[in-house]
Amino acid sequence: MADPAKNRGNHSGIKAMPQHEVDARLLREKSARLRELRLAQGATQVAAEGAVAVKKKAGKARERSRSLSDWLATQQNEGRRG
Repeated sequence: MADPAKNRGNHSGIKAMPQHEVDARLLREKSARLRELRLAQGATQVAAEGAVAVKKKAGKARERSRSLSDWLATQQNEGRRG
């Protein structure tokens, strides 16, 4: 039978690390995970804002067309354009 005292220090080949190194590693992993989430969220927002901007531009173009045609009609009705 194997001696349990010999296996106590052996954790699947993991060597003992100082606590500050463990904390630093965990912080780096957490920061990387949060960075990925932030970038994914930013990309989603940019895509959504781009779609809204395209809709707004299309709406403004239509409004400008109507305004121009209204203006031209007014100009003709007032006799300013021949």
